[in-house]
Amino acid sequence: QVQLVESGGGSVQAGGSLRLSCAASGRISGISGMGWYRQAPGNVREFVANIRMNGATMYGDSVKGRFSISRNKAGNTWYLHMSGLKSEDTGVYYCNLNRIGSNTWGQGIQVTVSD
Repeated sequence: QVQLVESGGGSVQAGGSLRLSCAASGRISGISGMGWYRQAPGNVREFVANIRMNGATMYGDSVKGRFSISRNKAGNTWYLHMSGLKSEDTGVYYCNLNRIGSNTWGQGIQVTVSD
């Protein structure tokens, strides 16, 4: 069974930077892509970024130009580099692994940006 563990969250002032990591363990095959979502209090979970195994990336409109997603060659660890953070980036960030026939989520990690 695949498990995802996020790390790197925390509190930062507006304008600062953080890097989130997601480490996948277990038997991993048939990967389509990996990504990040977030959920602010009272809001639905929203798409942040994803990256395919061929390296193609996509970003949510609210983070374009500020966030960057990357992964290691094995595809079992991926990162979200966040810069120019704003208070509206506050929320719980979830990593996601999309494989053929399945979708796995991490437990979530808190990111708090203060003005």
